[in-house]
Amino acid sequence: MAKFKKGNNQSQTEWVERVVSIQRVTKVVKGGKKMSFRTVMVVGNENGKVGVGVGKANDVITSVRKAVNDGKKNIIEVPLTNSASIPHKTVGKFGAASVLLRPSAPGSGVIAGSSIRTVLELSGVKNILSKQLGSKNLLNNARATIESLKTLRTYHM
Repeated sequence: MAKFKKGNNQSQTEWVERVVSIQRVTKVVKGGKKMSFRTVMVVGNENGKVGVGVGKANDVITSVRKAVNDGKKNIIEVPLTNSASIPHKTVGKFGAASVLLRPSAPGSGVIAGSSIRTVLELSGVKNILSKQLGSKNLLNNARATIESLKTLRTYHM
């Protein structure tokens, strides 16, 4: 966990970082094979802000750092209800992946799989039902979840 100051305010926002996947990728070049790592990270404060980032580098530590920086650049605001759920049903699409999100009764928890669960937990959602449709790609599902959370509106917005 890392703490970062938010603007000129004295209040600090505590960001939680979670790894979705670390993959070793190989590129075939003239002299042989070039190996590197691709990391998908989710960054959130568990209070309505979340972002997904991707980093690629020759070692794992650098790729994680790049993914965290990318995730912080892509932070979105998620409107939550009093019962820590979403206001209404929504569908998000990214690439071939589609994600269906529905509000759930208090106490039901986060019913989601793979990277969708990580994005929802770090955004602060406590009661939700989700279904992953189409692709099973972790990165596309995480980004489809972000797209569906972007479309959420409340009565007060």
